[in-house]
Amino acid sequence: MDVLKTSSNVIERIVRKVVNMIKTDDLGKTVSTSEGPLTILKGIDLEIKQSESVAVVGESGSGKTTLLSLLAGLDTPTCGRILLGPHEITAMDEEQRARVRGELVGFVFQTFQLLASLTALENVMLPAELKGDPEAATSARELLERVGLSHRLRHYPNQLSGGEQQRVAIARAFASSAEVLFADEPTGNLDTATGQHIINLIFDLNREFGTTLVLVTHDQRLAERCDRLIRIASGELMNSDTQYAS
Repeated sequence: MDVLKTSSNVIERIVRKVVNMIKTDDLGKTVSTSEGPLTILKGIDLEIKQSESVAVVGESGSGKTTLLSLLAGLDTPTCGRILLGPHEITAMDEEQRARVRGELVGFVFQTFQLLASLTALENVMLPAELKGDPEAATSARELLERVGLSHRLRHYPNQLSGGEQQRVAIARAFASSAEVLFADEPTGNLDTATGQHIINLIFDLNREFGTTLVLVTHDQRLAERCDRLIRIASGELMNSDTQYAS
């Protein structure tokens, strides 16, 4: 029975791996400026598989953060189509996109974005509470223990160090049972040692939960921990098939 169970789990992971979690067709973003239209992204055709980890890299101003915002439904494109799971979010209004984000998406930002009026425990509980999960408090406690903050449950963000705040943000992202985790320079405000610890947490939890990870970073070493690298230059996709981790 154990052999059969193991085989079933392996088959399930293989099947999941070939399913697209994110797909874009001819995606573009242009904004108006005082000097005329500015094209930030153009002609982006992209597929990201379920449970895949993908690094998005490029110089400052290349469009990588805009791409992440579009994929997450936080912004709308000028043209093209985005599929997030089974949902065509480019065919939705903001309320519908927000509902999809609540169901599918977790975020880890460079600036932590914790709610100052809530304790660490309350910040982590919030996504599950909004879904009506009666086990929100239990799950939040377990995740905060996993990230080494069981002794900080009742502390507010201003009572935590930067690394501790980012660990709370990571716990919150996974507490939402998200299928996709978007991380935008998650170590940008941290020292090297703390940043390395944060990255280890993200990848460890990501493997455990089987989440699709889309990571924007300037750090080549961090990018190489992902399954695949996507390079953006001047708003265009230069490649999406550089393979790293097996």
